[in-house]
Amino acid sequence: MSRHCLNCHGPDSVKRKADLRLDIRENAVETGAIIPGQSATSEMVVRILSDDPEETMPPPGKGEPLTMAEKELLRRWIDEGAHYQVHWAFLQPQAPPVPENTGTPDFPARSPIDAFVKAKLDQKGIQPAPPADREHWLRRVTMDLTGLPPTLTQIDAFLADLSETAFETVVDRLLASQAYGERMANDWLDLARYGDTYGRHEDFDCVTWPYRDWVIGAFNENLPYDQFVLLQTAGDLLPNPTLHEIVPTAFNRLHVQMNEAGSNEEEFRCEHVSDRVKTNAATFMGLTMECCKCHDHKFDPLSMKDYYSMGAFFDNIDELGLYCRFTNGIPPPSTFVYKDAAEEALRADLLRQIEGKVNAREALKAEAETRFQAWLKEHRPPSRSGPPSALTRLVGLFSKPRPAATGASPVDYFNFEELLDDRRGFTNVVRPDSKGELIKKARLVEGPQGLGKALGFNGDNGGTMSHSGEFGRTDPFSLAVWVKLDIPVDEAVILHRTRSALEAAHRGYEISIENNQPVFRMAHFWPGNGIGIRAVQALTVGKWTHLAATYDGSSKAAGMKLYVDGQPVECKVERDHLYKDILYLQEWGDFDPEQVADANVVENVYLTLGGRINSKGFREGALDEIQVFDRELTPPEVAHVHGDLEDRAEAEWFAWYLREIDEPWRQLSGEIKALRDRENQLVSGCVELMVMKEMSPRRQTYVLERGQWNKRGAPVSPATPAVLPPMPQEYPRNRLGFGKWLTDGHHPLTARVAVNRLWQTFFGKGIVGTSEDFGTQGELPSHPELLDWLALHFQDTGWNVKALCREIALSSTYRQSSLPRDRKLLVEDPENRMLARGPRNRLTAEQLRDQVLAVSGLLAGGIGGPSVKPYQPAGLWEEGGTQHSYHVDTGIGLYRRSLYTFWRKTMAPPSMTIFDAPSREFCQVRRQRSANPLQALVVQNDPQYVEAARVLAEKLVRDHPGTGPQDDACRAVLAFRALTGCRPSPEQQTLLAGFLADARARYAAETSAARDLLEKNGDSKSDAALSPVEVAATTVMVRMLFGYDGCLCKL
Repeated sequence: MSRHCLNCHGPDSVKRKADLRLDIRENAVETGAIIPGQSATSEMVVRILSDDPEETMPPPGKGEPLTMAEKELLRRWIDEGAHYQVHWAFLQPQAPPVPENTGTPDFPARSPIDAFVKAKLDQKGIQPAPPADREHWLRRVTMDLTGLPPTLTQIDAFLADLSETAFETVVDRLLASQAYGERMANDWLDLARYGDTYGRHEDFDCVTWPYRDWVIGAFNENLPYDQFVLLQTAGDLLPNPTLHEIVPTAFNRLHVQMNEAGSNEEEFRCEHVSDRVKTNAATFMGLTMECCKCHDHKFDPLSMKDYYSMGAFFDNIDELGLYCRFTNGIPPPSTFVYKDAAEEALRADLLRQIEGKVNAREALKAEAETRFQAWLKEHRPPSRSGPPSALTRLVGLFSKPRPAATGASPVDYFNFEELLDDRRGFTNVVRPDSKGELIKKARLVEGPQGLGKALGFNGDNGGTMSHSGEFGRTDPFSLAVWVKLDIPVDEAVILHRTRSALEAAHRGYEISIENNQPVFRMAHFWPGNGIGIRAVQALTVGKWTHLAATYDGSSKAAGMKLYVDGQPVECKVERDHLYKDILYLQEWGDFDPEQVADANVVENVYLTLGGRINSKGFREGALDEIQVFDRELTPPEVAHVHGDLEDRAEAEWFAWYLREIDEPWRQLSGEIKALRDRENQLVSGCVELMVMKEMSPRRQTYVLERGQWNKRGAPVSPATPAVLPPMPQEYPRNRLGFGKWLTDGHHPLTARVAVNRLWQTFFGKGIVGTSEDFGTQGELPSHPELLDWLALHFQDTGWNVKALCREIALSSTYRQSSLPRDRKLLVEDPENRMLARGPRNRLTAEQLRDQVLAVSGLLAGGIGGPSVKPYQPAGLWEEGGTQHSYHVDTGIGLYRRSLYTFWRKTMAPPSMTIFDAPSREFCQVRRQRSANPLQALVVQNDPQYVEAARVLAEKLVRDHPGTGPQDDACRAVLAFRALTGCRPSPEQQTLLAGFLADARARYAAETSAARDLLEKNGDSKSDAALSPVEVAATTVMVRMLFGYDGCLCKL
């Protein structure tokens, strides 16, 4: 019914025909479609048996027709009462009774796993396969648990160990190996969409490897699976989270991201949320929630409301929706990943020192007030009232029309009394040699009263002020400008030092006008890594207004102020989380010219007025008198810059006194600035990783009609799908509550899905074959009682992944030969759904490459670290239109495990994609297995494989340098054992030795071909002391073995 009927008569209310739901018994019975016990009069049966194309169901052309057997099944079901049950996967697992021990000498019931499997086989009258050869089992389990082949030493040791614990000893050794975590992580990274790039359009690089390393560590440390889930969904929401708990939340940030010019940030932010819903549903619950994005699920009881309510858990981070075209900065929210504990401790100490000194400086104010009064008294002229002489002189520093040339003056002062250079330049009063430049010829208009001319704007003209305003996040500074709006302004940039709009993820600072309100922002990567304030009161249209913005170097919104006509104005904080510099700093490694668009103009980041890329320019307005200060102006200073030359009350000059005169305050301020600079320099060199971090207040989430980002429907709150057990009341309605709910003992899916995927790791296919879909369209479990026993056992043993792997690896079921006792099962049960034999699967792409590196001795050790770039066909990225160039590594970067290979999502490593590795643009729960000629070409001709064959051949020739039959046989046996884990049969040994002899004869006649083979494949140097003919001939024999089933597959 799910396959043939529910597309039109199921949960999807939009697509539902005749208002008939066949997935709900009450609706089906009420409408007469089903009359329990009376199939002959049930409209459903009448329709499915009809020959009339106008009446028959399903309608012709609407999917696959029912077979006669299916029609008979439906008829019988109705006659027997048409009993409905909730879909099995939505029911909580119940502990099944373990069948009695029905083992045999060849198939002892070593585990309840075996009891369930044997009971099923007995029911079908099938005999299990005999045990696998010890060599085959050893290679199988070593590959499954570490992704690497056993060494000859390990093979010999196992064969020599005839104790009852020999198998347990092997499994325990493998589970304790660091390679175990790497092997398990490889599968998980497919689920997590792990890659080293963003995955769309220009597909720039991003830092993600700390997440990969965390996954490896979690498996090696045997982190309980419930904690593994919780940390990835909500580690940041734990009390006082550590870096180890925050890093795993990158799981929900590894979706593809867009940076194409003209893209809408909100559209792609919504896409990010959608991907998180899809990935979490598929990974943890085996559900196809993505089907609910545009309409209710056609087959499963999942609605659009369920989809967007679940999305609300992941919709509350302060992200832009795009990554930047002009810098390879990490999209916030992010965290720093320190190189060691000392670096982390250093930053924490710097932040503590900064906070302590800021508090100490604040505590100085009371005693500084006393010193201020004494200073006022000392500097007031005798027998006269009025301000002290020092303050009187200060007023003169801001006299018009230009500031005095003193240290207290602006560092730059631009006016527009006249335009220079054919009306394309304007004057810098303070530094005449650093004049401003206009983009195009401009017009002058009347400026503020008494200030002469001003610069008019039409929307696409503007100007730059080179070498002015270069301030970082720790630098106090101030900007002042006269502004006139001739028409209401919804959005216009006035003054900025960025490469493009902050909304397009560019760093710098800006003063802009939005809805006539002045806005002052600074950002490393807006919005999550920036600070910003907006004036509450709008500017008056048609009136000249003096606008000033000041900043104190604190990286806090509280350190930003806006002034209108010399007076501070009330502002609303937009963002308050700036934690990296606002400058482009190539020397600190945060700018890679190869990873940004238009990198050739990276130096051209100037203080600019009136317009910029990706922003609305200032139009129908004018600017005048632009002043730049390298300090935070105090309120009376701003007033004087505005032109208010009236004497200010003495108390208003207290802040100026503290900054300029009071030595204790100045001393502490200098120390604070030095500490801030050190902290800024430290984090600028740190690795940065995208993570999750909640916003406050929470963003409202909506149902999006037809899934369109700009068509909001009903608002929704964070909630779990209604078909599943509700979230307990005591759980918070956020990602932390969601993570706890997933691993709650009442959840029917999480444990089942996890153990099914582990079973897939060992057997190539899960007990539920569609491991990505536990819904009604998925396969039924081949062994439902076994699945539920495994799920409950997994939970009862503390979600212990290693323990479950051990249970499976030591079971008689897993230890069977891959050849069935009855060969007809290869035809009748080609996918081994009955588990009447052991697993026989081709190795994964990564296992194939790692295997040849390992047996050759080339494999480089070490856990974790940045991704590497081994051999790849030259020009592939360029021909593929990725706008990137591939630079092959040298040294150990060529020989690390495939897990560490650089993964460009738009063009994954070709030698791996040929063997069905996914692009990782999206979550992939299981890999498909294909067979095509390119696979044979890879193992025969890829430089990595050829080099590995040559290095292994050198080893064989070095150990057995003779050219007689005995040495040839030794080389053949050792190569065969290294690559297959088994000894060759006499026939195989003879064949290999003969092949080696033929190759020797061929290369003896063509020595130049032998040298080419040895010297032109790979970075490692060939051994000049060995005969090139012998090495080349042996290399050819090894390459032949690379394509042998015993090497390509686990048997």
